Amino acid sequence: MKANPGINILGVNQIGSESANDENCEGRDIPWLQETVVDQVWIPWEVNYRDVVILNQSNQRVAVFNLTTYDLSVTANYDSLRTLLLQQVE
Repeated sequence: MKANPGINILGVNQIGSESANDENCEGRDIPWLQETVVDQVWIPWEVNYRDVVILNQSNQRVAVFNLTTYDLSVTANYDSLRTLLLQQVE
């Protein structure tokens, strides 16, 4: 996906999966945050593995797009995610 100045993408790793942080970040430039007991995201946000949680400009959750269910190698899925992201910067 081509970068857009109004879209910020980052990864959030679930508590208990810290051992894979180095592997997940190697060769990538997307910011990677580690969930902690103090700063929990997965349970309060009801996140599932490989979810893309889309926030609006007020940081409110507006959509969820799962990359396991909707493989981005399928053009229609890629286009759907792209549209969801771009709708937040219009």
